[in-house]
Amino acid sequence: MSSLAVTTLGAGGARPSGADLSADLARSRSEPDAGVLVLLPSLGTAAAALWKPVAELLPAAVTVLAVDLPGHGSSPPVAPRAGTVLTIEEMAEAVLTTVRAVLPEEARALTVAGDSVGGAIALRLALDHPETVERAAVFCSGAKIGEAQAWEERAALVEREGTATQVAGSRQRWFAPGFADRRPAAEAELIRTLLEADRFSYAAVCRGLAAFDVRERLQHVRVPLLAVAGAEDSPTPPAGLRALADGVPRGRYCEVPRTAHLVPAEAPETTAELLMEFMREGRPGRV
Repeated sequence: MSSLAVTTLGAGGARPSGADLSADLARSRSEPDAGVLVLLPSLGTAAAALWKPVAELLPAAVTVLAVDLPGHGSSPPVAPRAGTVLTIEEMAEAVLTTVRAVLPEEARALTVAGDSVGGAIALRLALDHPETVERAAVFCSGAKIGEAQAWEERAALVEREGTATQVAGSRQRWFAPGFADRRPAAEAELIRTLLEADRFSYAAVCRGLAAFDVRERLQHVRVPLLAVAGAEDSPTPPAGLRALADGVPRGRYCEVPRTAHLVPAEAPETTAELLMEFMREGRPGRV
């Protein structure tokens, strides 16, 4: 898998992969309260489009890296070949490799937060790399998401006809009623990133989700885990996020009212507060 695209987010605005991160590096090295937060998107969205409103509310001491999935946002696509699979494990390893390349000395105590498939990747990183990922925030996701047959069918459809086939369903799944009226620009930006997503990459991620199931491994998650549900989320209902929090040794559950599957976009203020509190837990003076 090719390296993934990274955007540095925060109050100073978004900076694409390859931008000079010397200021962030200097801050991370000189301020004991600084932290590194890695943000991962849902299927069909770009990380910056989903997480930028949240990142702008976080303290300046936090270095925020938004990483795009293959073929989404600015990340290169997979080969244009039907039947390609991107496993959650492969994407998790690619995320970690990318972050280590950007912040080689700071990639030892990461907080990773993701929505939907991004949450699945965060969970996998927490399982496989507790020496690097010190805590994981899983939004609108689960140890298993949906049913394999449905993911395989969606993958085949998108490979044939493109991501435009997913616009109507995504609007229904992603947003609670009234979001488009409250934040029309945000809704339009997220739908645009869906339309621009590479169809073969989207399908490959669907097949990875079809095979993803770590329910039997939850007791092995050694790091603190925050499970956040949208109260009106149908793809990953609150009961599943509560079960995730209950299934890990150090889990915490939160449910956000009047939100569906993209809580970071729908409730950025609440999301930022949850992340700040989570990053402070057990670390006096942090953030």
